[in-house]
Amino acid sequence: MVYDVSGSKLTRNIPVSQSDRDTFALTVDEILQLANWACLIESHYSQVRGEYTPMDMEWAKDGITQELFIVQARPETARSQRSSNVLQTYRLLESGTELITGRAVGEKIGQGKARVILDLREIDSFQAGEILVTNRTDPDWQPIMKKASAIVTNTGGRVCHAAIVAREMGIPAIVGCGTATKVIRSGQDITVSCASGETGRVYQGLIPYQVDEISLEDLPHTRTKIMMNVGNPEGVFALSAIPNDGVGLARMEFIIANHIKVHPLALIHFDDLNDRVAAIKIAELTAQYEDKIQFFIDNLAEGIGTIAAAFYPKPVIVRLSDFKSNEYANLLGGKQFEPIEENPMLGWRGASRYYDDRYRAGFALECQAMKKVRDTMGLTNMILMVPFCRTPAEGRRVIAEMVANGLVQGENGLQVYVMCELPSNVILADEFCEIFDGFSIGSNDLTQLTLGIDRDSELVAHLFDERNDAVKQMISKAIQTVHKHDRKIGICGQAPSDYPEFAKFLVNEGIDSISLNPDSVLKTRLEVVTAERDLTN
Repeated sequence: MVYDVSGSKLTRNIPVSQSDRDTFALTVDEILQLANWACLIESHYSQVRGEYTPMDMEWAKDGITQELFIVQARPETARSQRSSNVLQTYRLLESGTELITGRAVGEKIGQGKARVILDLREIDSFQAGEILVTNRTDPDWQPIMKKASAIVTNTGGRVCHAAIVAREMGIPAIVGCGTATKVIRSGQDITVSCASGETGRVYQGLIPYQVDEISLEDLPHTRTKIMMNVGNPEGVFALSAIPNDGVGLARMEFIIANHIKVHPLALIHFDDLNDRVAAIKIAELTAQYEDKIQFFIDNLAEGIGTIAAAFYPKPVIVRLSDFKSNEYANLLGGKQFEPIEENPMLGWRGASRYYDDRYRAGFALECQAMKKVRDTMGLTNMILMVPFCRTPAEGRRVIAEMVANGLVQGENGLQVYVMCELPSNVILADEFCEIFDGFSIGSNDLTQLTLGIDRDSELVAHLFDERNDAVKQMISKAIQTVHKHDRKIGICGQAPSDYPEFAKFLVNEGIDSISLNPDSVLKTRLEVVTAERDLTN
């Protein structure tokens, strides 16, 4: 759209060549110039007003001279007036006709028109604000999950994919309903309530509800660090305004699945791809990159860098990729490079992939991206964490692989943590302490492997409970052993969000940090305040 200098209309549309469409709108230098101006403007108005003042700015680029201009700068009011120190509680104002029940995820209420989708090929029919009703979800469903006002699934437990993503996005969800896709019809108005305990209820119609807010402006400081689990870089600066001590778990998988979308080996071996349809899609995604490998490195670095920048200088613990082989296969071009496993949850995942010749080159791209975040972007608050590391010997092999790719433990302050999510991590904690700088308890997998329960199975979901004495003894032993070696240990599982007594147990055991989904941070901080007060009395 350009000015119509010779006609009667103000503007006219002109065609744009394909080469121009495939060119970045701004150069790196122009982006940095705009960023610098934004910092100067925000600093100026903050000094004038005597308080930090986030600014709403607009800019333009002259199409003839190629000059950049700031055309507007005004105080941004919507977010700055919104307090992040507020705990919200939801409650229904009327009763209604109950359609189905399941396991509640979160404590919110959502409502809207239901959209029953049984096949991934039907996701284009989903409209923003609808309630997703399906059998189960996996990473391929995330583009529509973030547009949903609520999620209802037939299968799954508290730590299934749908539950994890719903918590991170702050969306109410009910999982393990059994027959939701048969009971609920597309287009039907429904209310999804997770506001009455562990049982979630789906009601017919749009039932009035109320949101109460409790101010937490004077919330006391806690000895136990209260951190946050994040994966999506979008909106992360708003999340950083919630009182927190950093990020205890930044998931790399979300960025790979939603922003990159391509299997790293498919980029490395692009010319040898068997799937021509995938090759066409990959070519479209990487059109601006002469080097397709750089597409992966840049996008992963920018995603993780955004999270690290939002919370800087607080620590941001980034978990290296922990896709299962079936999830990697679902990425563009992935099927060619992934095995078919009977039980991917217990198969080729986490640390075992990084030094394996079948994936080593893919892990090298992850390392290059993380090196860019730390060394080029200067975000040295980023800590790396190795998932599903079965043995100390495997841990040493991963550390060696990282060194080979320029990530040297201790260099420029680089710390490397390990997930404590396998019984072997607890039993051999003394040996793992010789290799890693810190630990984060993954209570979901630790519970699964201690109790022998498939965490995705609704058939045994009633037995999946982190409060089981066997799991608690594992956690207690891990904390004691790690502290004996002067290492830090936290937890990034779901249990302290769901169960106040579990948070109290962790505090009593002396855990260093508890990392929570954003919607649970304030509520659990209150529980930790009480638990620490009781401990000292």
